[in-house]
Amino acid sequence: MTANSQRRRRSGGSGGAPPLEQLRQRRVLLAKPRGYCAGVDRAVETVEIALEKYGAPIYVRKQIVHNVHVVKTLEARGAIFVDETEEVPEGSIVVFSAHGVAPSVHEEAKGLNLQTIDATCPLVTKVHKEAVRFAADDYDILLIGHEGHEEVIGTTGEAPDHIHLVDGPEDVANVTVRDPEKVAWLSQTTLSVDETVATVEKLRERFPKLMDPPSDDICYATQNRQVAVKEMAAESDLVIVVGSTNSSNSVRLVEVAKEHGAKSAYLVDYADQIDPAWLEGVTTVGVTSGASVPDELVQGVLAWLAERGFGDAEEIESVKEHMRFSLPKELRRDLRITPV
Repeated sequence: MTANSQRRRRSGGSGGAPPLEQLRQRRVLLAKPRGYCAGVDRAVETVEIALEKYGAPIYVRKQIVHNVHVVKTLEARGAIFVDETEEVPEGSIVVFSAHGVAPSVHEEAKGLNLQTIDATCPLVTKVHKEAVRFAADDYDILLIGHEGHEEVIGTTGEAPDHIHLVDGPEDVANVTVRDPEKVAWLSQTTLSVDETVATVEKLRERFPKLMDPPSDDICYATQNRQVAVKEMAAESDLVIVVGSTNSSNSVRLVEVAKEHGAKSAYLVDYADQIDPAWLEGVTTVGVTSGASVPDELVQGVLAWLAERGFGDAEEIESVKEHMRFSLPKELRRDLRITPV
């Protein structure tokens, strides 16, 4: 029997107030880094500045980032989110989301005489350029990622005749290539680091001459948030990840927490989505958030926990982040901003 399970047994049933001993033991571990990464910060700021500079409406193709609260907040300020470029009125301003788009989308926008602002995360752009380079050398490109994800669709569009999607280690057996000695791999930037490593190992078993990308494709923020969760999960009875269900990196944090010792882990957009029953027998709660989540939502969760006896949060810092990205060139031009 583990120490945590012993604590849960001593805490008694769900009826009545918790024993004083359990109240004293209650604590919150707060992952750091968490929340906005540089790419998300840049994308959200792009829409905000565009609204201020050009006025509403500003059209955004797809969700600028995968977070319900951010999208609703920008909609309230005059942003209009559309699924396809053809939904944008001719001659309007359209912002491309942080997840990137295929070259065909740029062509569609040009045909509609749209003024485009490309808020694609620079780390996603890096993967696009790698795909173009490998395709130019006639490699089969094995793109590790999730089918239907906007980032995967955009990257695939750079070299559709060369790219094959590999959705995890179990999908490796389904891969077919033209020349087993001329194969390279790339990945979606928001995947589980551990699962990606496992997928690459499987691919290398099949294709010993598999070519690696010039540098790691999984973004620094995704990796850092997963490392922080791994550190606190082993000490947590419960991990609460703040993030939306369509946010790949947020969903991965829930999986990582469970894989590295948390007894349970859940994804919520807002504090009021937390089920009080999750706290039964719990003494340590870990809290983190996906890379597209504003910190105000995390503070809401901390306040909700504090009302239930989980007071001051202890930060678990795995690494310091200092990354910043310049605004898109279209905005810098109109604002006369020199890139950093």
